[in-house]
Amino acid sequence: MNTMPSLDHLLINRDSHAAKQLNMLKKALCADEIVPYLGPGLLCLGPAEPLVPHTPEGVAAALNARAPAPSKIRANMWSVAQFIEQRRHRRTLQAWMAEIFAGPVAPTVFHAWLATLPLSLIVDSWYDGAMRAALAKTGRTDVVEIQGVTRAHAISDAWSKTYDLFGTELQLGSVATTVLYSPHGSIEPAANFLVADSDYVEALTEIDIQTPIPPVVRERRTKRGFFFFGCRFDDQMLRTYARQVMKRSSGPHFAVMDSATLTKNERRFLGASAITVIDMPAAEAAARLVGAGV
Repeated sequence: MNTMPSLDHLLINRDSHAAKQLNMLKKALCADEIVPYLGPGLLCLGPAEPLVPHTPEGVAAALNARAPAPSKIRANMWSVAQFIEQRRHRRTLQAWMAEIFAGPVAPTVFHAWLATLPLSLIVDSWYDGAMRAALAKTGRTDVVEIQGVTRAHAISDAWSKTYDLFGTELQLGSVATTVLYSPHGSIEPAANFLVADSDYVEALTEIDIQTPIPPVVRERRTKRGFFFFGCRFDDQMLRTYARQVMKRSSGPHFAVMDSATLTKNERRFLGASAITVIDMPAAEAAARLVGAGV
């Protein structure tokens, strides 16, 4: 089967069209013409089972193992985290999230390949820090990471913190050749986590006018599209953040996903956001991207 639009205006590339599209995306990545937006599914590209959760449901299960939540919210990471914060205090939630993501996560070959490219912007939407580790392994000194931080219990008015790859906190607004943007925080270097519902209350109030999105991210996305890899959009929180991060970008946008597993809400979101689906197994797509030649 080839490229096919669905009734909900979702465009899906399969087979030879998918392979051709990936070749074009490889050229676009090498030319810094598109922004990679990385999700937790990338952790499954490694040769072994990842040592940290690679889905929100996995985080919810790990938190439930420490403090069982009511059955009606047990599978929802954000609600379980909120339950723990309310019953056990924020410090407990922070400590448990740090434990859950303490296992070493080796960057995949795809992370390592991205780290060699002169990309202006990379978005990492998970907590594991694999993309940061891949950039650090290159020895590059022209990279900063901007992480979202919770304002739920803070006295600061900052929405994010900036670090170099050695873990030193930098002044807000520090820029470099490559900006790694982790909107939900990361285990490294300071265990910043946006995970509970309370973490997002103010952010979701302000995000439509883009206040929580760092200015450098807003600037660098303007003339680029986004390439979603390892992502799912089966929760409203995931859709909201992706929509706002890509807001006012020029496009086009693409996502490597298994179209057979998409929920109705995912299909609506992808179609409404003009994100073309490349229907190919993630491992095959990664191998095509990192293979020799451009």
